[in-house]
Amino acid sequence: MHVRAVAAVIAVVVLLIGWQVVSGRPSAAPAGGSPGLAIDAGPSSASTAGADTAAGEELVIDVVGHVHRPGIVILPPGSRVHEAIEAAGGLTGPVDTTALNMARKLTDGEQILVGIAPVAPAGGGANPDASGAPAGGLINLNTATEAELDDLPGVGPVTAASILEWRQENGQFSSVDDLLEVRGIGEATLEDLRDHVTV
Repeated sequence: MHVRAVAAVIAVVVLLIGWQVVSGRPSAAPAGGSPGLAIDAGPSSASTAGADTAAGEELVIDVVGHVHRPGIVILPPGSRVHEAIEAAGGLTGPVDTTALNMARKLTDGEQILVGIAPVAPAGGGANPDASGAPAGGLINLNTATEAELDDLPGVGPVTAASILEWRQENGQFSSVDDLLEVRGIGEATLEDLRDHVTV
């Protein structure tokens, strides 16, 4: 009887200890769960941080043409063309910017041409035409010589001289349409010249 009583007491003690161990696990589980969640979130956080770092790189943009301070400007990610022009001091006057999409997002390292045509690469092998410009190229009204202007369709020596005179009095042409202000050039002549000149 004594042996059975002792065995019963031992069994009760074992059960109590087991119950305490089992009842203590739920409180430990959440504590153990948090590190598990933190470990799972770690790679995601690192990826997000990496993306933020990449998105945080500044844009280096070359702005040339009819702006007050042509050259390199540094802009934050997501900047647009109009912001690059503003960073370069803004337009120098009534410049024709229809060829530019002012709302376009910029990419690092690009060049923005404001009111000027792209320059043909040197050594391109293009044969010069009678005006001295590359074949298929446009004559720049702001830099052309009298001889180059004289070779344009509908333009003779008198009109070429008038174009140079207008340029001296008014500064640079901001648009091909400004030719209508030149003495001797009307709508018909302008239409003949439109595909041969630029500013």
